[in-house]
Amino acid sequence: MNALRVAIVDDEPLARARLRRLLGKVGNGSLEVVAECVDAEELIAIADSARLDVLFLDIEMPGVGGFGALARWQGPRPQVVFVTAYPQHGVRAFDARATDYLMKPVSAERLRDTLKRVRESMPALAASMPVTGQGKRLSLQVGQRTHLVPVEQIDLVLAQGNYLDVHAAGAVYTVRGTLTEFHGGLEAQRFVRVHRSAVVRVAAVREIRPIGSGRFRISLWGGQHLHSGRHYRDQMHELIG
Repeated sequence: MNALRVAIVDDEPLARARLRRLLGKVGNGSLEVVAECVDAEELIAIADSARLDVLFLDIEMPGVGGFGALARWQGPRPQVVFVTAYPQHGVRAFDARATDYLMKPVSAERLRDTLKRVRESMPALAASMPVTGQGKRLSLQVGQRTHLVPVEQIDLVLAQGNYLDVHAAGAVYTVRGTLTEFHGGLEAQRFVRVHRSAVVRVAAVREIRPIGSGRFRISLWGGQHLHSGRHYRDQMHELIG
């Protein structure tokens, strides 16, 4: 299982440091703190690039605060765990679809329960994928929404760390999962893995050009371009026919 990517947002340095230590203690290597932010502005600035799985978010901070940060969030939202010294925000927190609500100071035992809840709530990409075929659709969980995407509209799937970018009909859906499990749910005759981080739909390929060393430049009808991997020569020959 890939490590969960975690961010801690709190304007108090000591609170951030304590939570980081606790996460390291109870996480047992199953998570990685990839960002620490002092306010909502810093969080929004790194939201797209950090590809977070879990957000430990203080509520009362300078500026817009924790709820304001969620209101400004764009794109797939990670699971949110509020960490606060104030009990009166509980109802609003769960209205915001928080996974959990922790009171400071957080205990190791309580944090273990939270992480268990987080893992149980993670979307299971492979389980949500139906058997493919003509007219079939994939169920892609993006944040709090489920998108039903026709298989024949998927042109390209790119792996980005713990996530996949699914290119379909001009849109890009970012979901958690691995390329191996995703490709395993697609028909081999219609989709080819051309790189360790890329799968393409055969009918979406417009042009293939050799670029040396057993690699090829692949152009898709949708305008995307990518290079095949050296170790995928056999798959490329199948694609060329």
